[in-house]
Amino acid sequence: MTITYLKKSPKTSSTDDTKTREIVENILKDIEKTKEEGCKQLGKKFDNYEGEIVVSKEKIEEIKKNLDQKTKDDIQFSHERVRKFAEAQLKNYGQDFEVELSEGLFAGQKLIPVNTAGCYVPAGRYAHIASAVMSVTTAKVAGVKNIIVCSSPKPNIGVHPSIIYTADLCGADVIMNLGGVQAIAAMTNGLFGNAPADILVGPGNQFVAEAKRILFGKVGIDLFAGPTEIAVIADETADSEMVAFDLVGQAEHGYNSPAWLFTTSKKLAEEVIKRVPELIADLPDLPRENAGAAWKDYGEVILCETDEEMATISDEYAPEHLEVQTKNLQWFHDRLKNYGSLFIGEETTVAYGDKCSGTNHILPTKGAGRYTGGLFVGKFIKTLSFQRMTKESTKEVGAAAARISRYEGMEAHARTGDVRLRKYGFSN
Repeated sequence: MTITYLKKSPKTSSTDDTKTREIVENILKDIEKTKEEGCKQLGKKFDNYEGEIVVSKEKIEEIKKNLDQKTKDDIQFSHERVRKFAEAQLKNYGQDFEVELSEGLFAGQKLIPVNTAGCYVPAGRYAHIASAVMSVTTAKVAGVKNIIVCSSPKPNIGVHPSIIYTADLCGADVIMNLGGVQAIAAMTNGLFGNAPADILVGPGNQFVAEAKRILFGKVGIDLFAGPTEIAVIADETADSEMVAFDLVGQAEHGYNSPAWLFTTSKKLAEEVIKRVPELIADLPDLPRENAGAAWKDYGEVILCETDEEMATISDEYAPEHLEVQTKNLQWFHDRLKNYGSLFIGEETTVAYGDKCSGTNHILPTKGAGRYTGGLFVGKFIKTLSFQRMTKESTKEVGAAAARISRYEGMEAHARTGDVRLRKYGFSN
């Protein structure tokens, strides 16, 4: 293909990224210390504003009363169409559709998978075979055409044979002997003859997580995952032995893997606190070291008075893995809102979901369950909107768009509506 630039920009969208990042990081660090007062001072500095921060209900009602009716009508026009489209998206979630929002105005969405996915499979302390299953299989089902897998190699061996087998079985197109930050960078930048990844997925240590955070924007990411977490909600009907085993089961991941128990039973809490160190002591060397450190430094047992208190605490923590072992299983299923994946009843446990039961084990940590779920096919699929119109619909839409643009002070936007109104024989 031969292309010719008749005009080429001297800069890119990332030209000022480094300077901007430094400024923003310093502002954010300052606000962590100074809180509300810091925000007020920055508002005074950058916006020359020293009034109230939170707009009062009285002020809102005053504005509603005094704003001219034509402006309110145009904003209402925009609101109605955006609401209708959002309602159509909810109704048709996960599928292509088109809807007529008003006469002659059609809008819709198309679901298109990304072209290239980079899947990171950890293999430092343990060979995470299941992570290859979770990431590669899900990407393949989503329709991703090019799937790259990176995993930490062992000296003179390379990637663990079971991980290679798994990645190939699940549909990987390229498997690389590369781990850590270098793997994340290689997939992002399209090194070793590969296309640059459109999205990076998979768990990793704190260095992998930080690399993903820094590169986010240049490349999409699934979520900020790690260290792994478990929480158990249990009442007096729970089996303390089961609870203790499940807490230890996740704590073995690493020295900084939190394990939390929320319970209404003091008896169960005391039994678990006694039993967990005993179970840890019986593990092989590496899991024993990891679980011991994790329980010592990150383990918590919280005694609550009611089921509602347990649910409230759990939603505040938003744990990656959440087990419920109570007599009121359905109530908790209905009530709980913030978690990565939920395990209902003693019959199931985190390890089942982590390894083979079907749900994905690449899940949000550090409270991210408040705003996102875990890896699923939708992470690899772009939901793209489109619209088309008749000339007749321009009379209404074009005029409203031009006026709203002028309310905002965006004259060039307004004129894109004006020129169509004139061409099609309408006035604004």
